[in-house]
Amino acid sequence: MSIEAKFLHLQAIHNLLAPYRYLYCVDLEATCDEVGKSESPRPLTVVPDQMETIEVGLVVLDLETLEIVDEFQRFVRPQINPTLTDFCRRLTSIQQADVDGGLTYREVGEELRTFGASYPNAAWASWGDYDARQLERDAGFAACPSMLEGLPHFNARKWHAGLYDDRPTSLKQTVESLGLVWQGTYHRGIDDAKNVASVIKEMLG
Repeated sequence: MSIEAKFLHLQAIHNLLAPYRYLYCVDLEATCDEVGKSESPRPLTVVPDQMETIEVGLVVLDLETLEIVDEFQRFVRPQINPTLTDFCRRLTSIQQADVDGGLTYREVGEELRTFGASYPNAAWASWGDYDARQLERDAGFAACPSMLEGLPHFNARKWHAGLYDDRPTSLKQTVESLGLVWQGTYHRGIDDAKNVASVIKEMLG
């Protein structure tokens, strides 16, 4: 990819973000299941179109200073599959007691809207489009507005693909490919959100 193409891509990202003061960097963890290699074949306990958010991680990036100025983290109590699978607990390190003590999707959405009132004029970004689709799926299950309803969404993974020649397969590999230090536990919403923010800061800085 030519230097000129990268420059134009970066310019386009800055133009997209120009109307906003804050960027919410978001990562979700959700109910999930997978049949292990050593397991006998079995039906999945959680099928993909019934995945539900169990953790919302969000950090607020001030686009003027490129500093994280606040964060929001909540566990969400799933309704369809309230019991986490062994696979999900291993993958995310989230335990059953965490989600049992969590609020519903609707309740967390209300708390998030109250939190967001302090940071108006915002858009949000995630690593890929999965998080945006998942929030819409949850909203359908809960029959309420999506948690970030009305805020424009940006796919930070696409931004990265337009600026760098390498194609890391995961967020963790991307962080390491940029020479940044991974923060926290992989597949934990709040930690992944912080790492998404560090990648975006590196791209915009």
